[in-house]
Amino acid sequence: MAIIVQMVEIPKEFHEALPILQKIESAGYEAYFVGGSVRDTILKRPIHDVDIATSAYPSEVKALFKRTVDTGIEHGTVMILDHGTGYEVTTFRTESGYQDYRRPDHVTFVRSLKEDLKRRDFTINALALAENGQVTDLFGGLSDMRKHIIRAVGDPNERFNEDALRMMRAVRFASQLDFKIEDATLAGIARHSQLLAKIAVERSHTEFVKMMLGSDANHGLKIMIQTNLYQHVPILGEHLVQLRQIADTDFTLTNEVQVWALLAFKFGFNSQQITRFLKRWKTANKIINDVILTVELLFAIQRGQVTNLTLYHAGSENVDNAIAVFADQSKTTGLSERYNRLAIKNKHQLKITGGELIKRGVLKPSPQLGQVLNYLEQNVVADKINNEPEDLVQAAIDFLNED
Repeated sequence: MAIIVQMVEIPKEFHEALPILQKIESAGYEAYFVGGSVRDTILKRPIHDVDIATSAYPSEVKALFKRTVDTGIEHGTVMILDHGTGYEVTTFRTESGYQDYRRPDHVTFVRSLKEDLKRRDFTINALALAENGQVTDLFGGLSDMRKHIIRAVGDPNERFNEDALRMMRAVRFASQLDFKIEDATLAGIARHSQLLAKIAVERSHTEFVKMMLGSDANHGLKIMIQTNLYQHVPILGEHLVQLRQIADTDFTLTNEVQVWALLAFKFGFNSQQITRFLKRWKTANKIINDVILTVELLFAIQRGQVTNLTLYHAGSENVDNAIAVFADQSKTTGLSERYNRLAIKNKHQLKITGGELIKRGVLKPSPQLGQVLNYLEQNVVADKINNEPEDLVQAAIDFLNED
């Protein structure tokens, strides 16, 4: 039996999409806002994606609107472009056969909202919001939200066999929302944790990073350890002792570089190990490079050997990342100010160029030119040479004469 609750206020993001719902309904079909956007509306959290579900079949949706794109037509999803912003509208459906533990082998379009909500992962996501502000709740999601509980819809064993990524999603929600995973759902995760290895690393990567950026990230990490999920993602299974140490501390991270830097630092990884680690996680090259620079600075902080050059090579963003990751704030006090006081922040701020050195007859074009510029750059950063043209020319001459 459906529980209907009158919403006090429909958020702006939904108001902008109301003409789509109204047009579908005026043609005699049902249409609702569904999924995480409804959950976040009730929890008064920021809304990211506005998803619409309808009893209209894809061909019927396309017939109602002038501009549509088949973004996932085989799964019943059509993007409607008639109102400036693109909104994805998906037909009510049932799913069956999950041989890859991620995508259904068969999708059947249906007219029943109940059948559509039954296939969803957790009760807090199995909610439908009508244009008049009423919420349809068939599985106790509103009650679970009030109790701060994450519970699978129906049998958790079936839900996780259908889509093994749901296990990581449960942990991510526990971290982001500061919710507790209900006992049967938690037991289902532990029972089927090995299925996570069958999921594409890129998908686990996304969920793991979001979990680590959650407000209760150490709680999420503890759940991964408790349920053995950590054993079925790249490399983490080799570092249980360090993972437990991280999980037993409170930390607040704000970006992906900080996530991986915290792990790599606690694991004691050098640059080659970091590269190998993050390549396994399918991490972007820019992130890998920033993690390496951040971890190098973290080790320097730990040793009490932070030099101007260490800060310079790290760069402003990674200095901030290292400060965020390092637990002992007494050792990071003043690092940002030290970075800001550096004579130069990059080599292009040197007040002499290779061309000018050649023009002044200091040396001829040769590989030695790069060595001279590198020498000048490092010594300006170290405050051993003033960043003024005449001082730099004289320093270059002295360097060449020493050679």
